[in-house]
Amino acid sequence: MTRLRVTPGASARSAFRTGIVAAAVVALACVGFLYWAGQLTLLLVGFVLVVVFPVYLVFAASVLSVWLGYNKGVTDLRPVYRERKAP
Repeated sequence: MTRLRVTPGASARSAFRTGIVAAAVVALACVGFLYWAGQLTLLLVGFVLVVVFPVYLVFAASVLSVWLGYNKGVTDLRPVYRERKAP
């Protein structure tokens, strides 16, 4: 049985962008709140923003891309060949 593959459209792009912005705002608000509450030092805030925050955004992008249909299966892969120039 063949699966019907529908490519994501403009609504998916908009939802992805909105989801990434929302994830970033929530993460930054949490870091700000934890700093304000005294749970994070300034050094820890710097570590979180430089090391943890980008990893969190990659994870959020991965989850959103699968949820919105941007994921590709093994059958979607095809070999890439470079044309050889004549000597």
